Amino acid sequence: MDLVAALQDLAAYPEPTSRVKVVQTHISWVFLTDGFAYKMKKPVDLGFLDFTTLRRRHYYLKQELVLNRRLCPKIYLSVLPVTLSGAGVKVGGRGHPVEYLLKMVRLPQERMMDEVANRGELSLEHLNRLVAVLVPFYQEAATGPHINRYGEPGIITYNHEENFARMKSQVEDLLSRELFEELRDFARGFLAQQRPLLRKRLKEGRIRDCHGDLHMANICLADGILVFDCIEFNPRFRYGDVAADVAFLAMDLDFHGLSDFSRHFAKTFALASSDEELFMLLNFYKCYRACVRGKIMGLAAAEPEVSPEEQRRAREGARAYFALAGAYARKGAQWTASWW
Repeated sequence: MDLVAALQDLAAYPEPTSRVKVVQTHISWVFLTDGFAYKMKKPVDLGFLDFTTLRRRHYYLKQELVLNRRLCPKIYLSVLPVTLSGAGVKVGGRGHPVEYLLKMVRLPQERMMDEVANRGELSLEHLNRLVAVLVPFYQEAATGPHINRYGEPGIITYNHEENFARMKSQVEDLLSRELFEELRDFARGFLAQQRPLLRKRLKEGRIRDCHGDLHMANICLADGILVFDCIEFNPRFRYGDVAADVAFLAMDLDFHGLSDFSRHFAKTFALASSDEELFMLLNFYKCYRACVRGKIMGLAAAEPEVSPEEQRRAREGARAYFALAGAYARKGAQWTASWW
């Protein structure tokens, strides 16, 4: 049975809707009704995530619900079973579940930060309001021995090396071998030199249960500031230095040609959280985040379900992110050298 096709039936949903639109990423399908969004995880194993069994997909949808309620309690509603009977597929129906969906309130697409920025409507006040949401979020986010270990230099090194291992298959296609080696050497050099700084951050309580995917498309500038779609599938990508989260959005602002906004965001956050050392880590984590985005867009370009035009855009995006990562590596290497 083609469940994706079946879930495009208007009668499958618990509330009336005039249409169902399907959006997909490399790890999920999202079914958009008039008022809600229903997410279904793809049965994929990418190494850093594994959704290959129904039990795993159910578990991670429940994790997604709990974790995203930290910043969007009124948006993330419930995890519902998908059942199959003679009447067809039903979301929230009775019987044996054949799949599970995460139900969310639909957010206005035109108010996503990237779309607001594309229209030239993003303001510094938007970023000030975002900082006012994020600073208390990180202050209240979970920490402690179990989470702190993800701030250890060895774990950070593992994350980077895992990312480079994935990027290797994209060398000579989406980035040159020279650029790949430049990115890898910068990360290794920084980690070797800055171990004392990283351990200091750990002792100061800067390692938290963060968001993990803080970029412009995951921020809605509606009546309030809504930050959604955090990493749920692997705590290693969510637990970490608050600076790594801040660097993600700062990098994305740079990527969209908004470097002044990027600097304002980082500076305002650092001042509001009394974290001037954040700037010593910014290029390092910006470089890492740009590499991750490049890798993910490269993976998206290889999806067989994606149209040729979408594949072309994803490949172009991947190359642009890798080029930006190279710029951060060069800036970071120069700045690091000036400390010694």
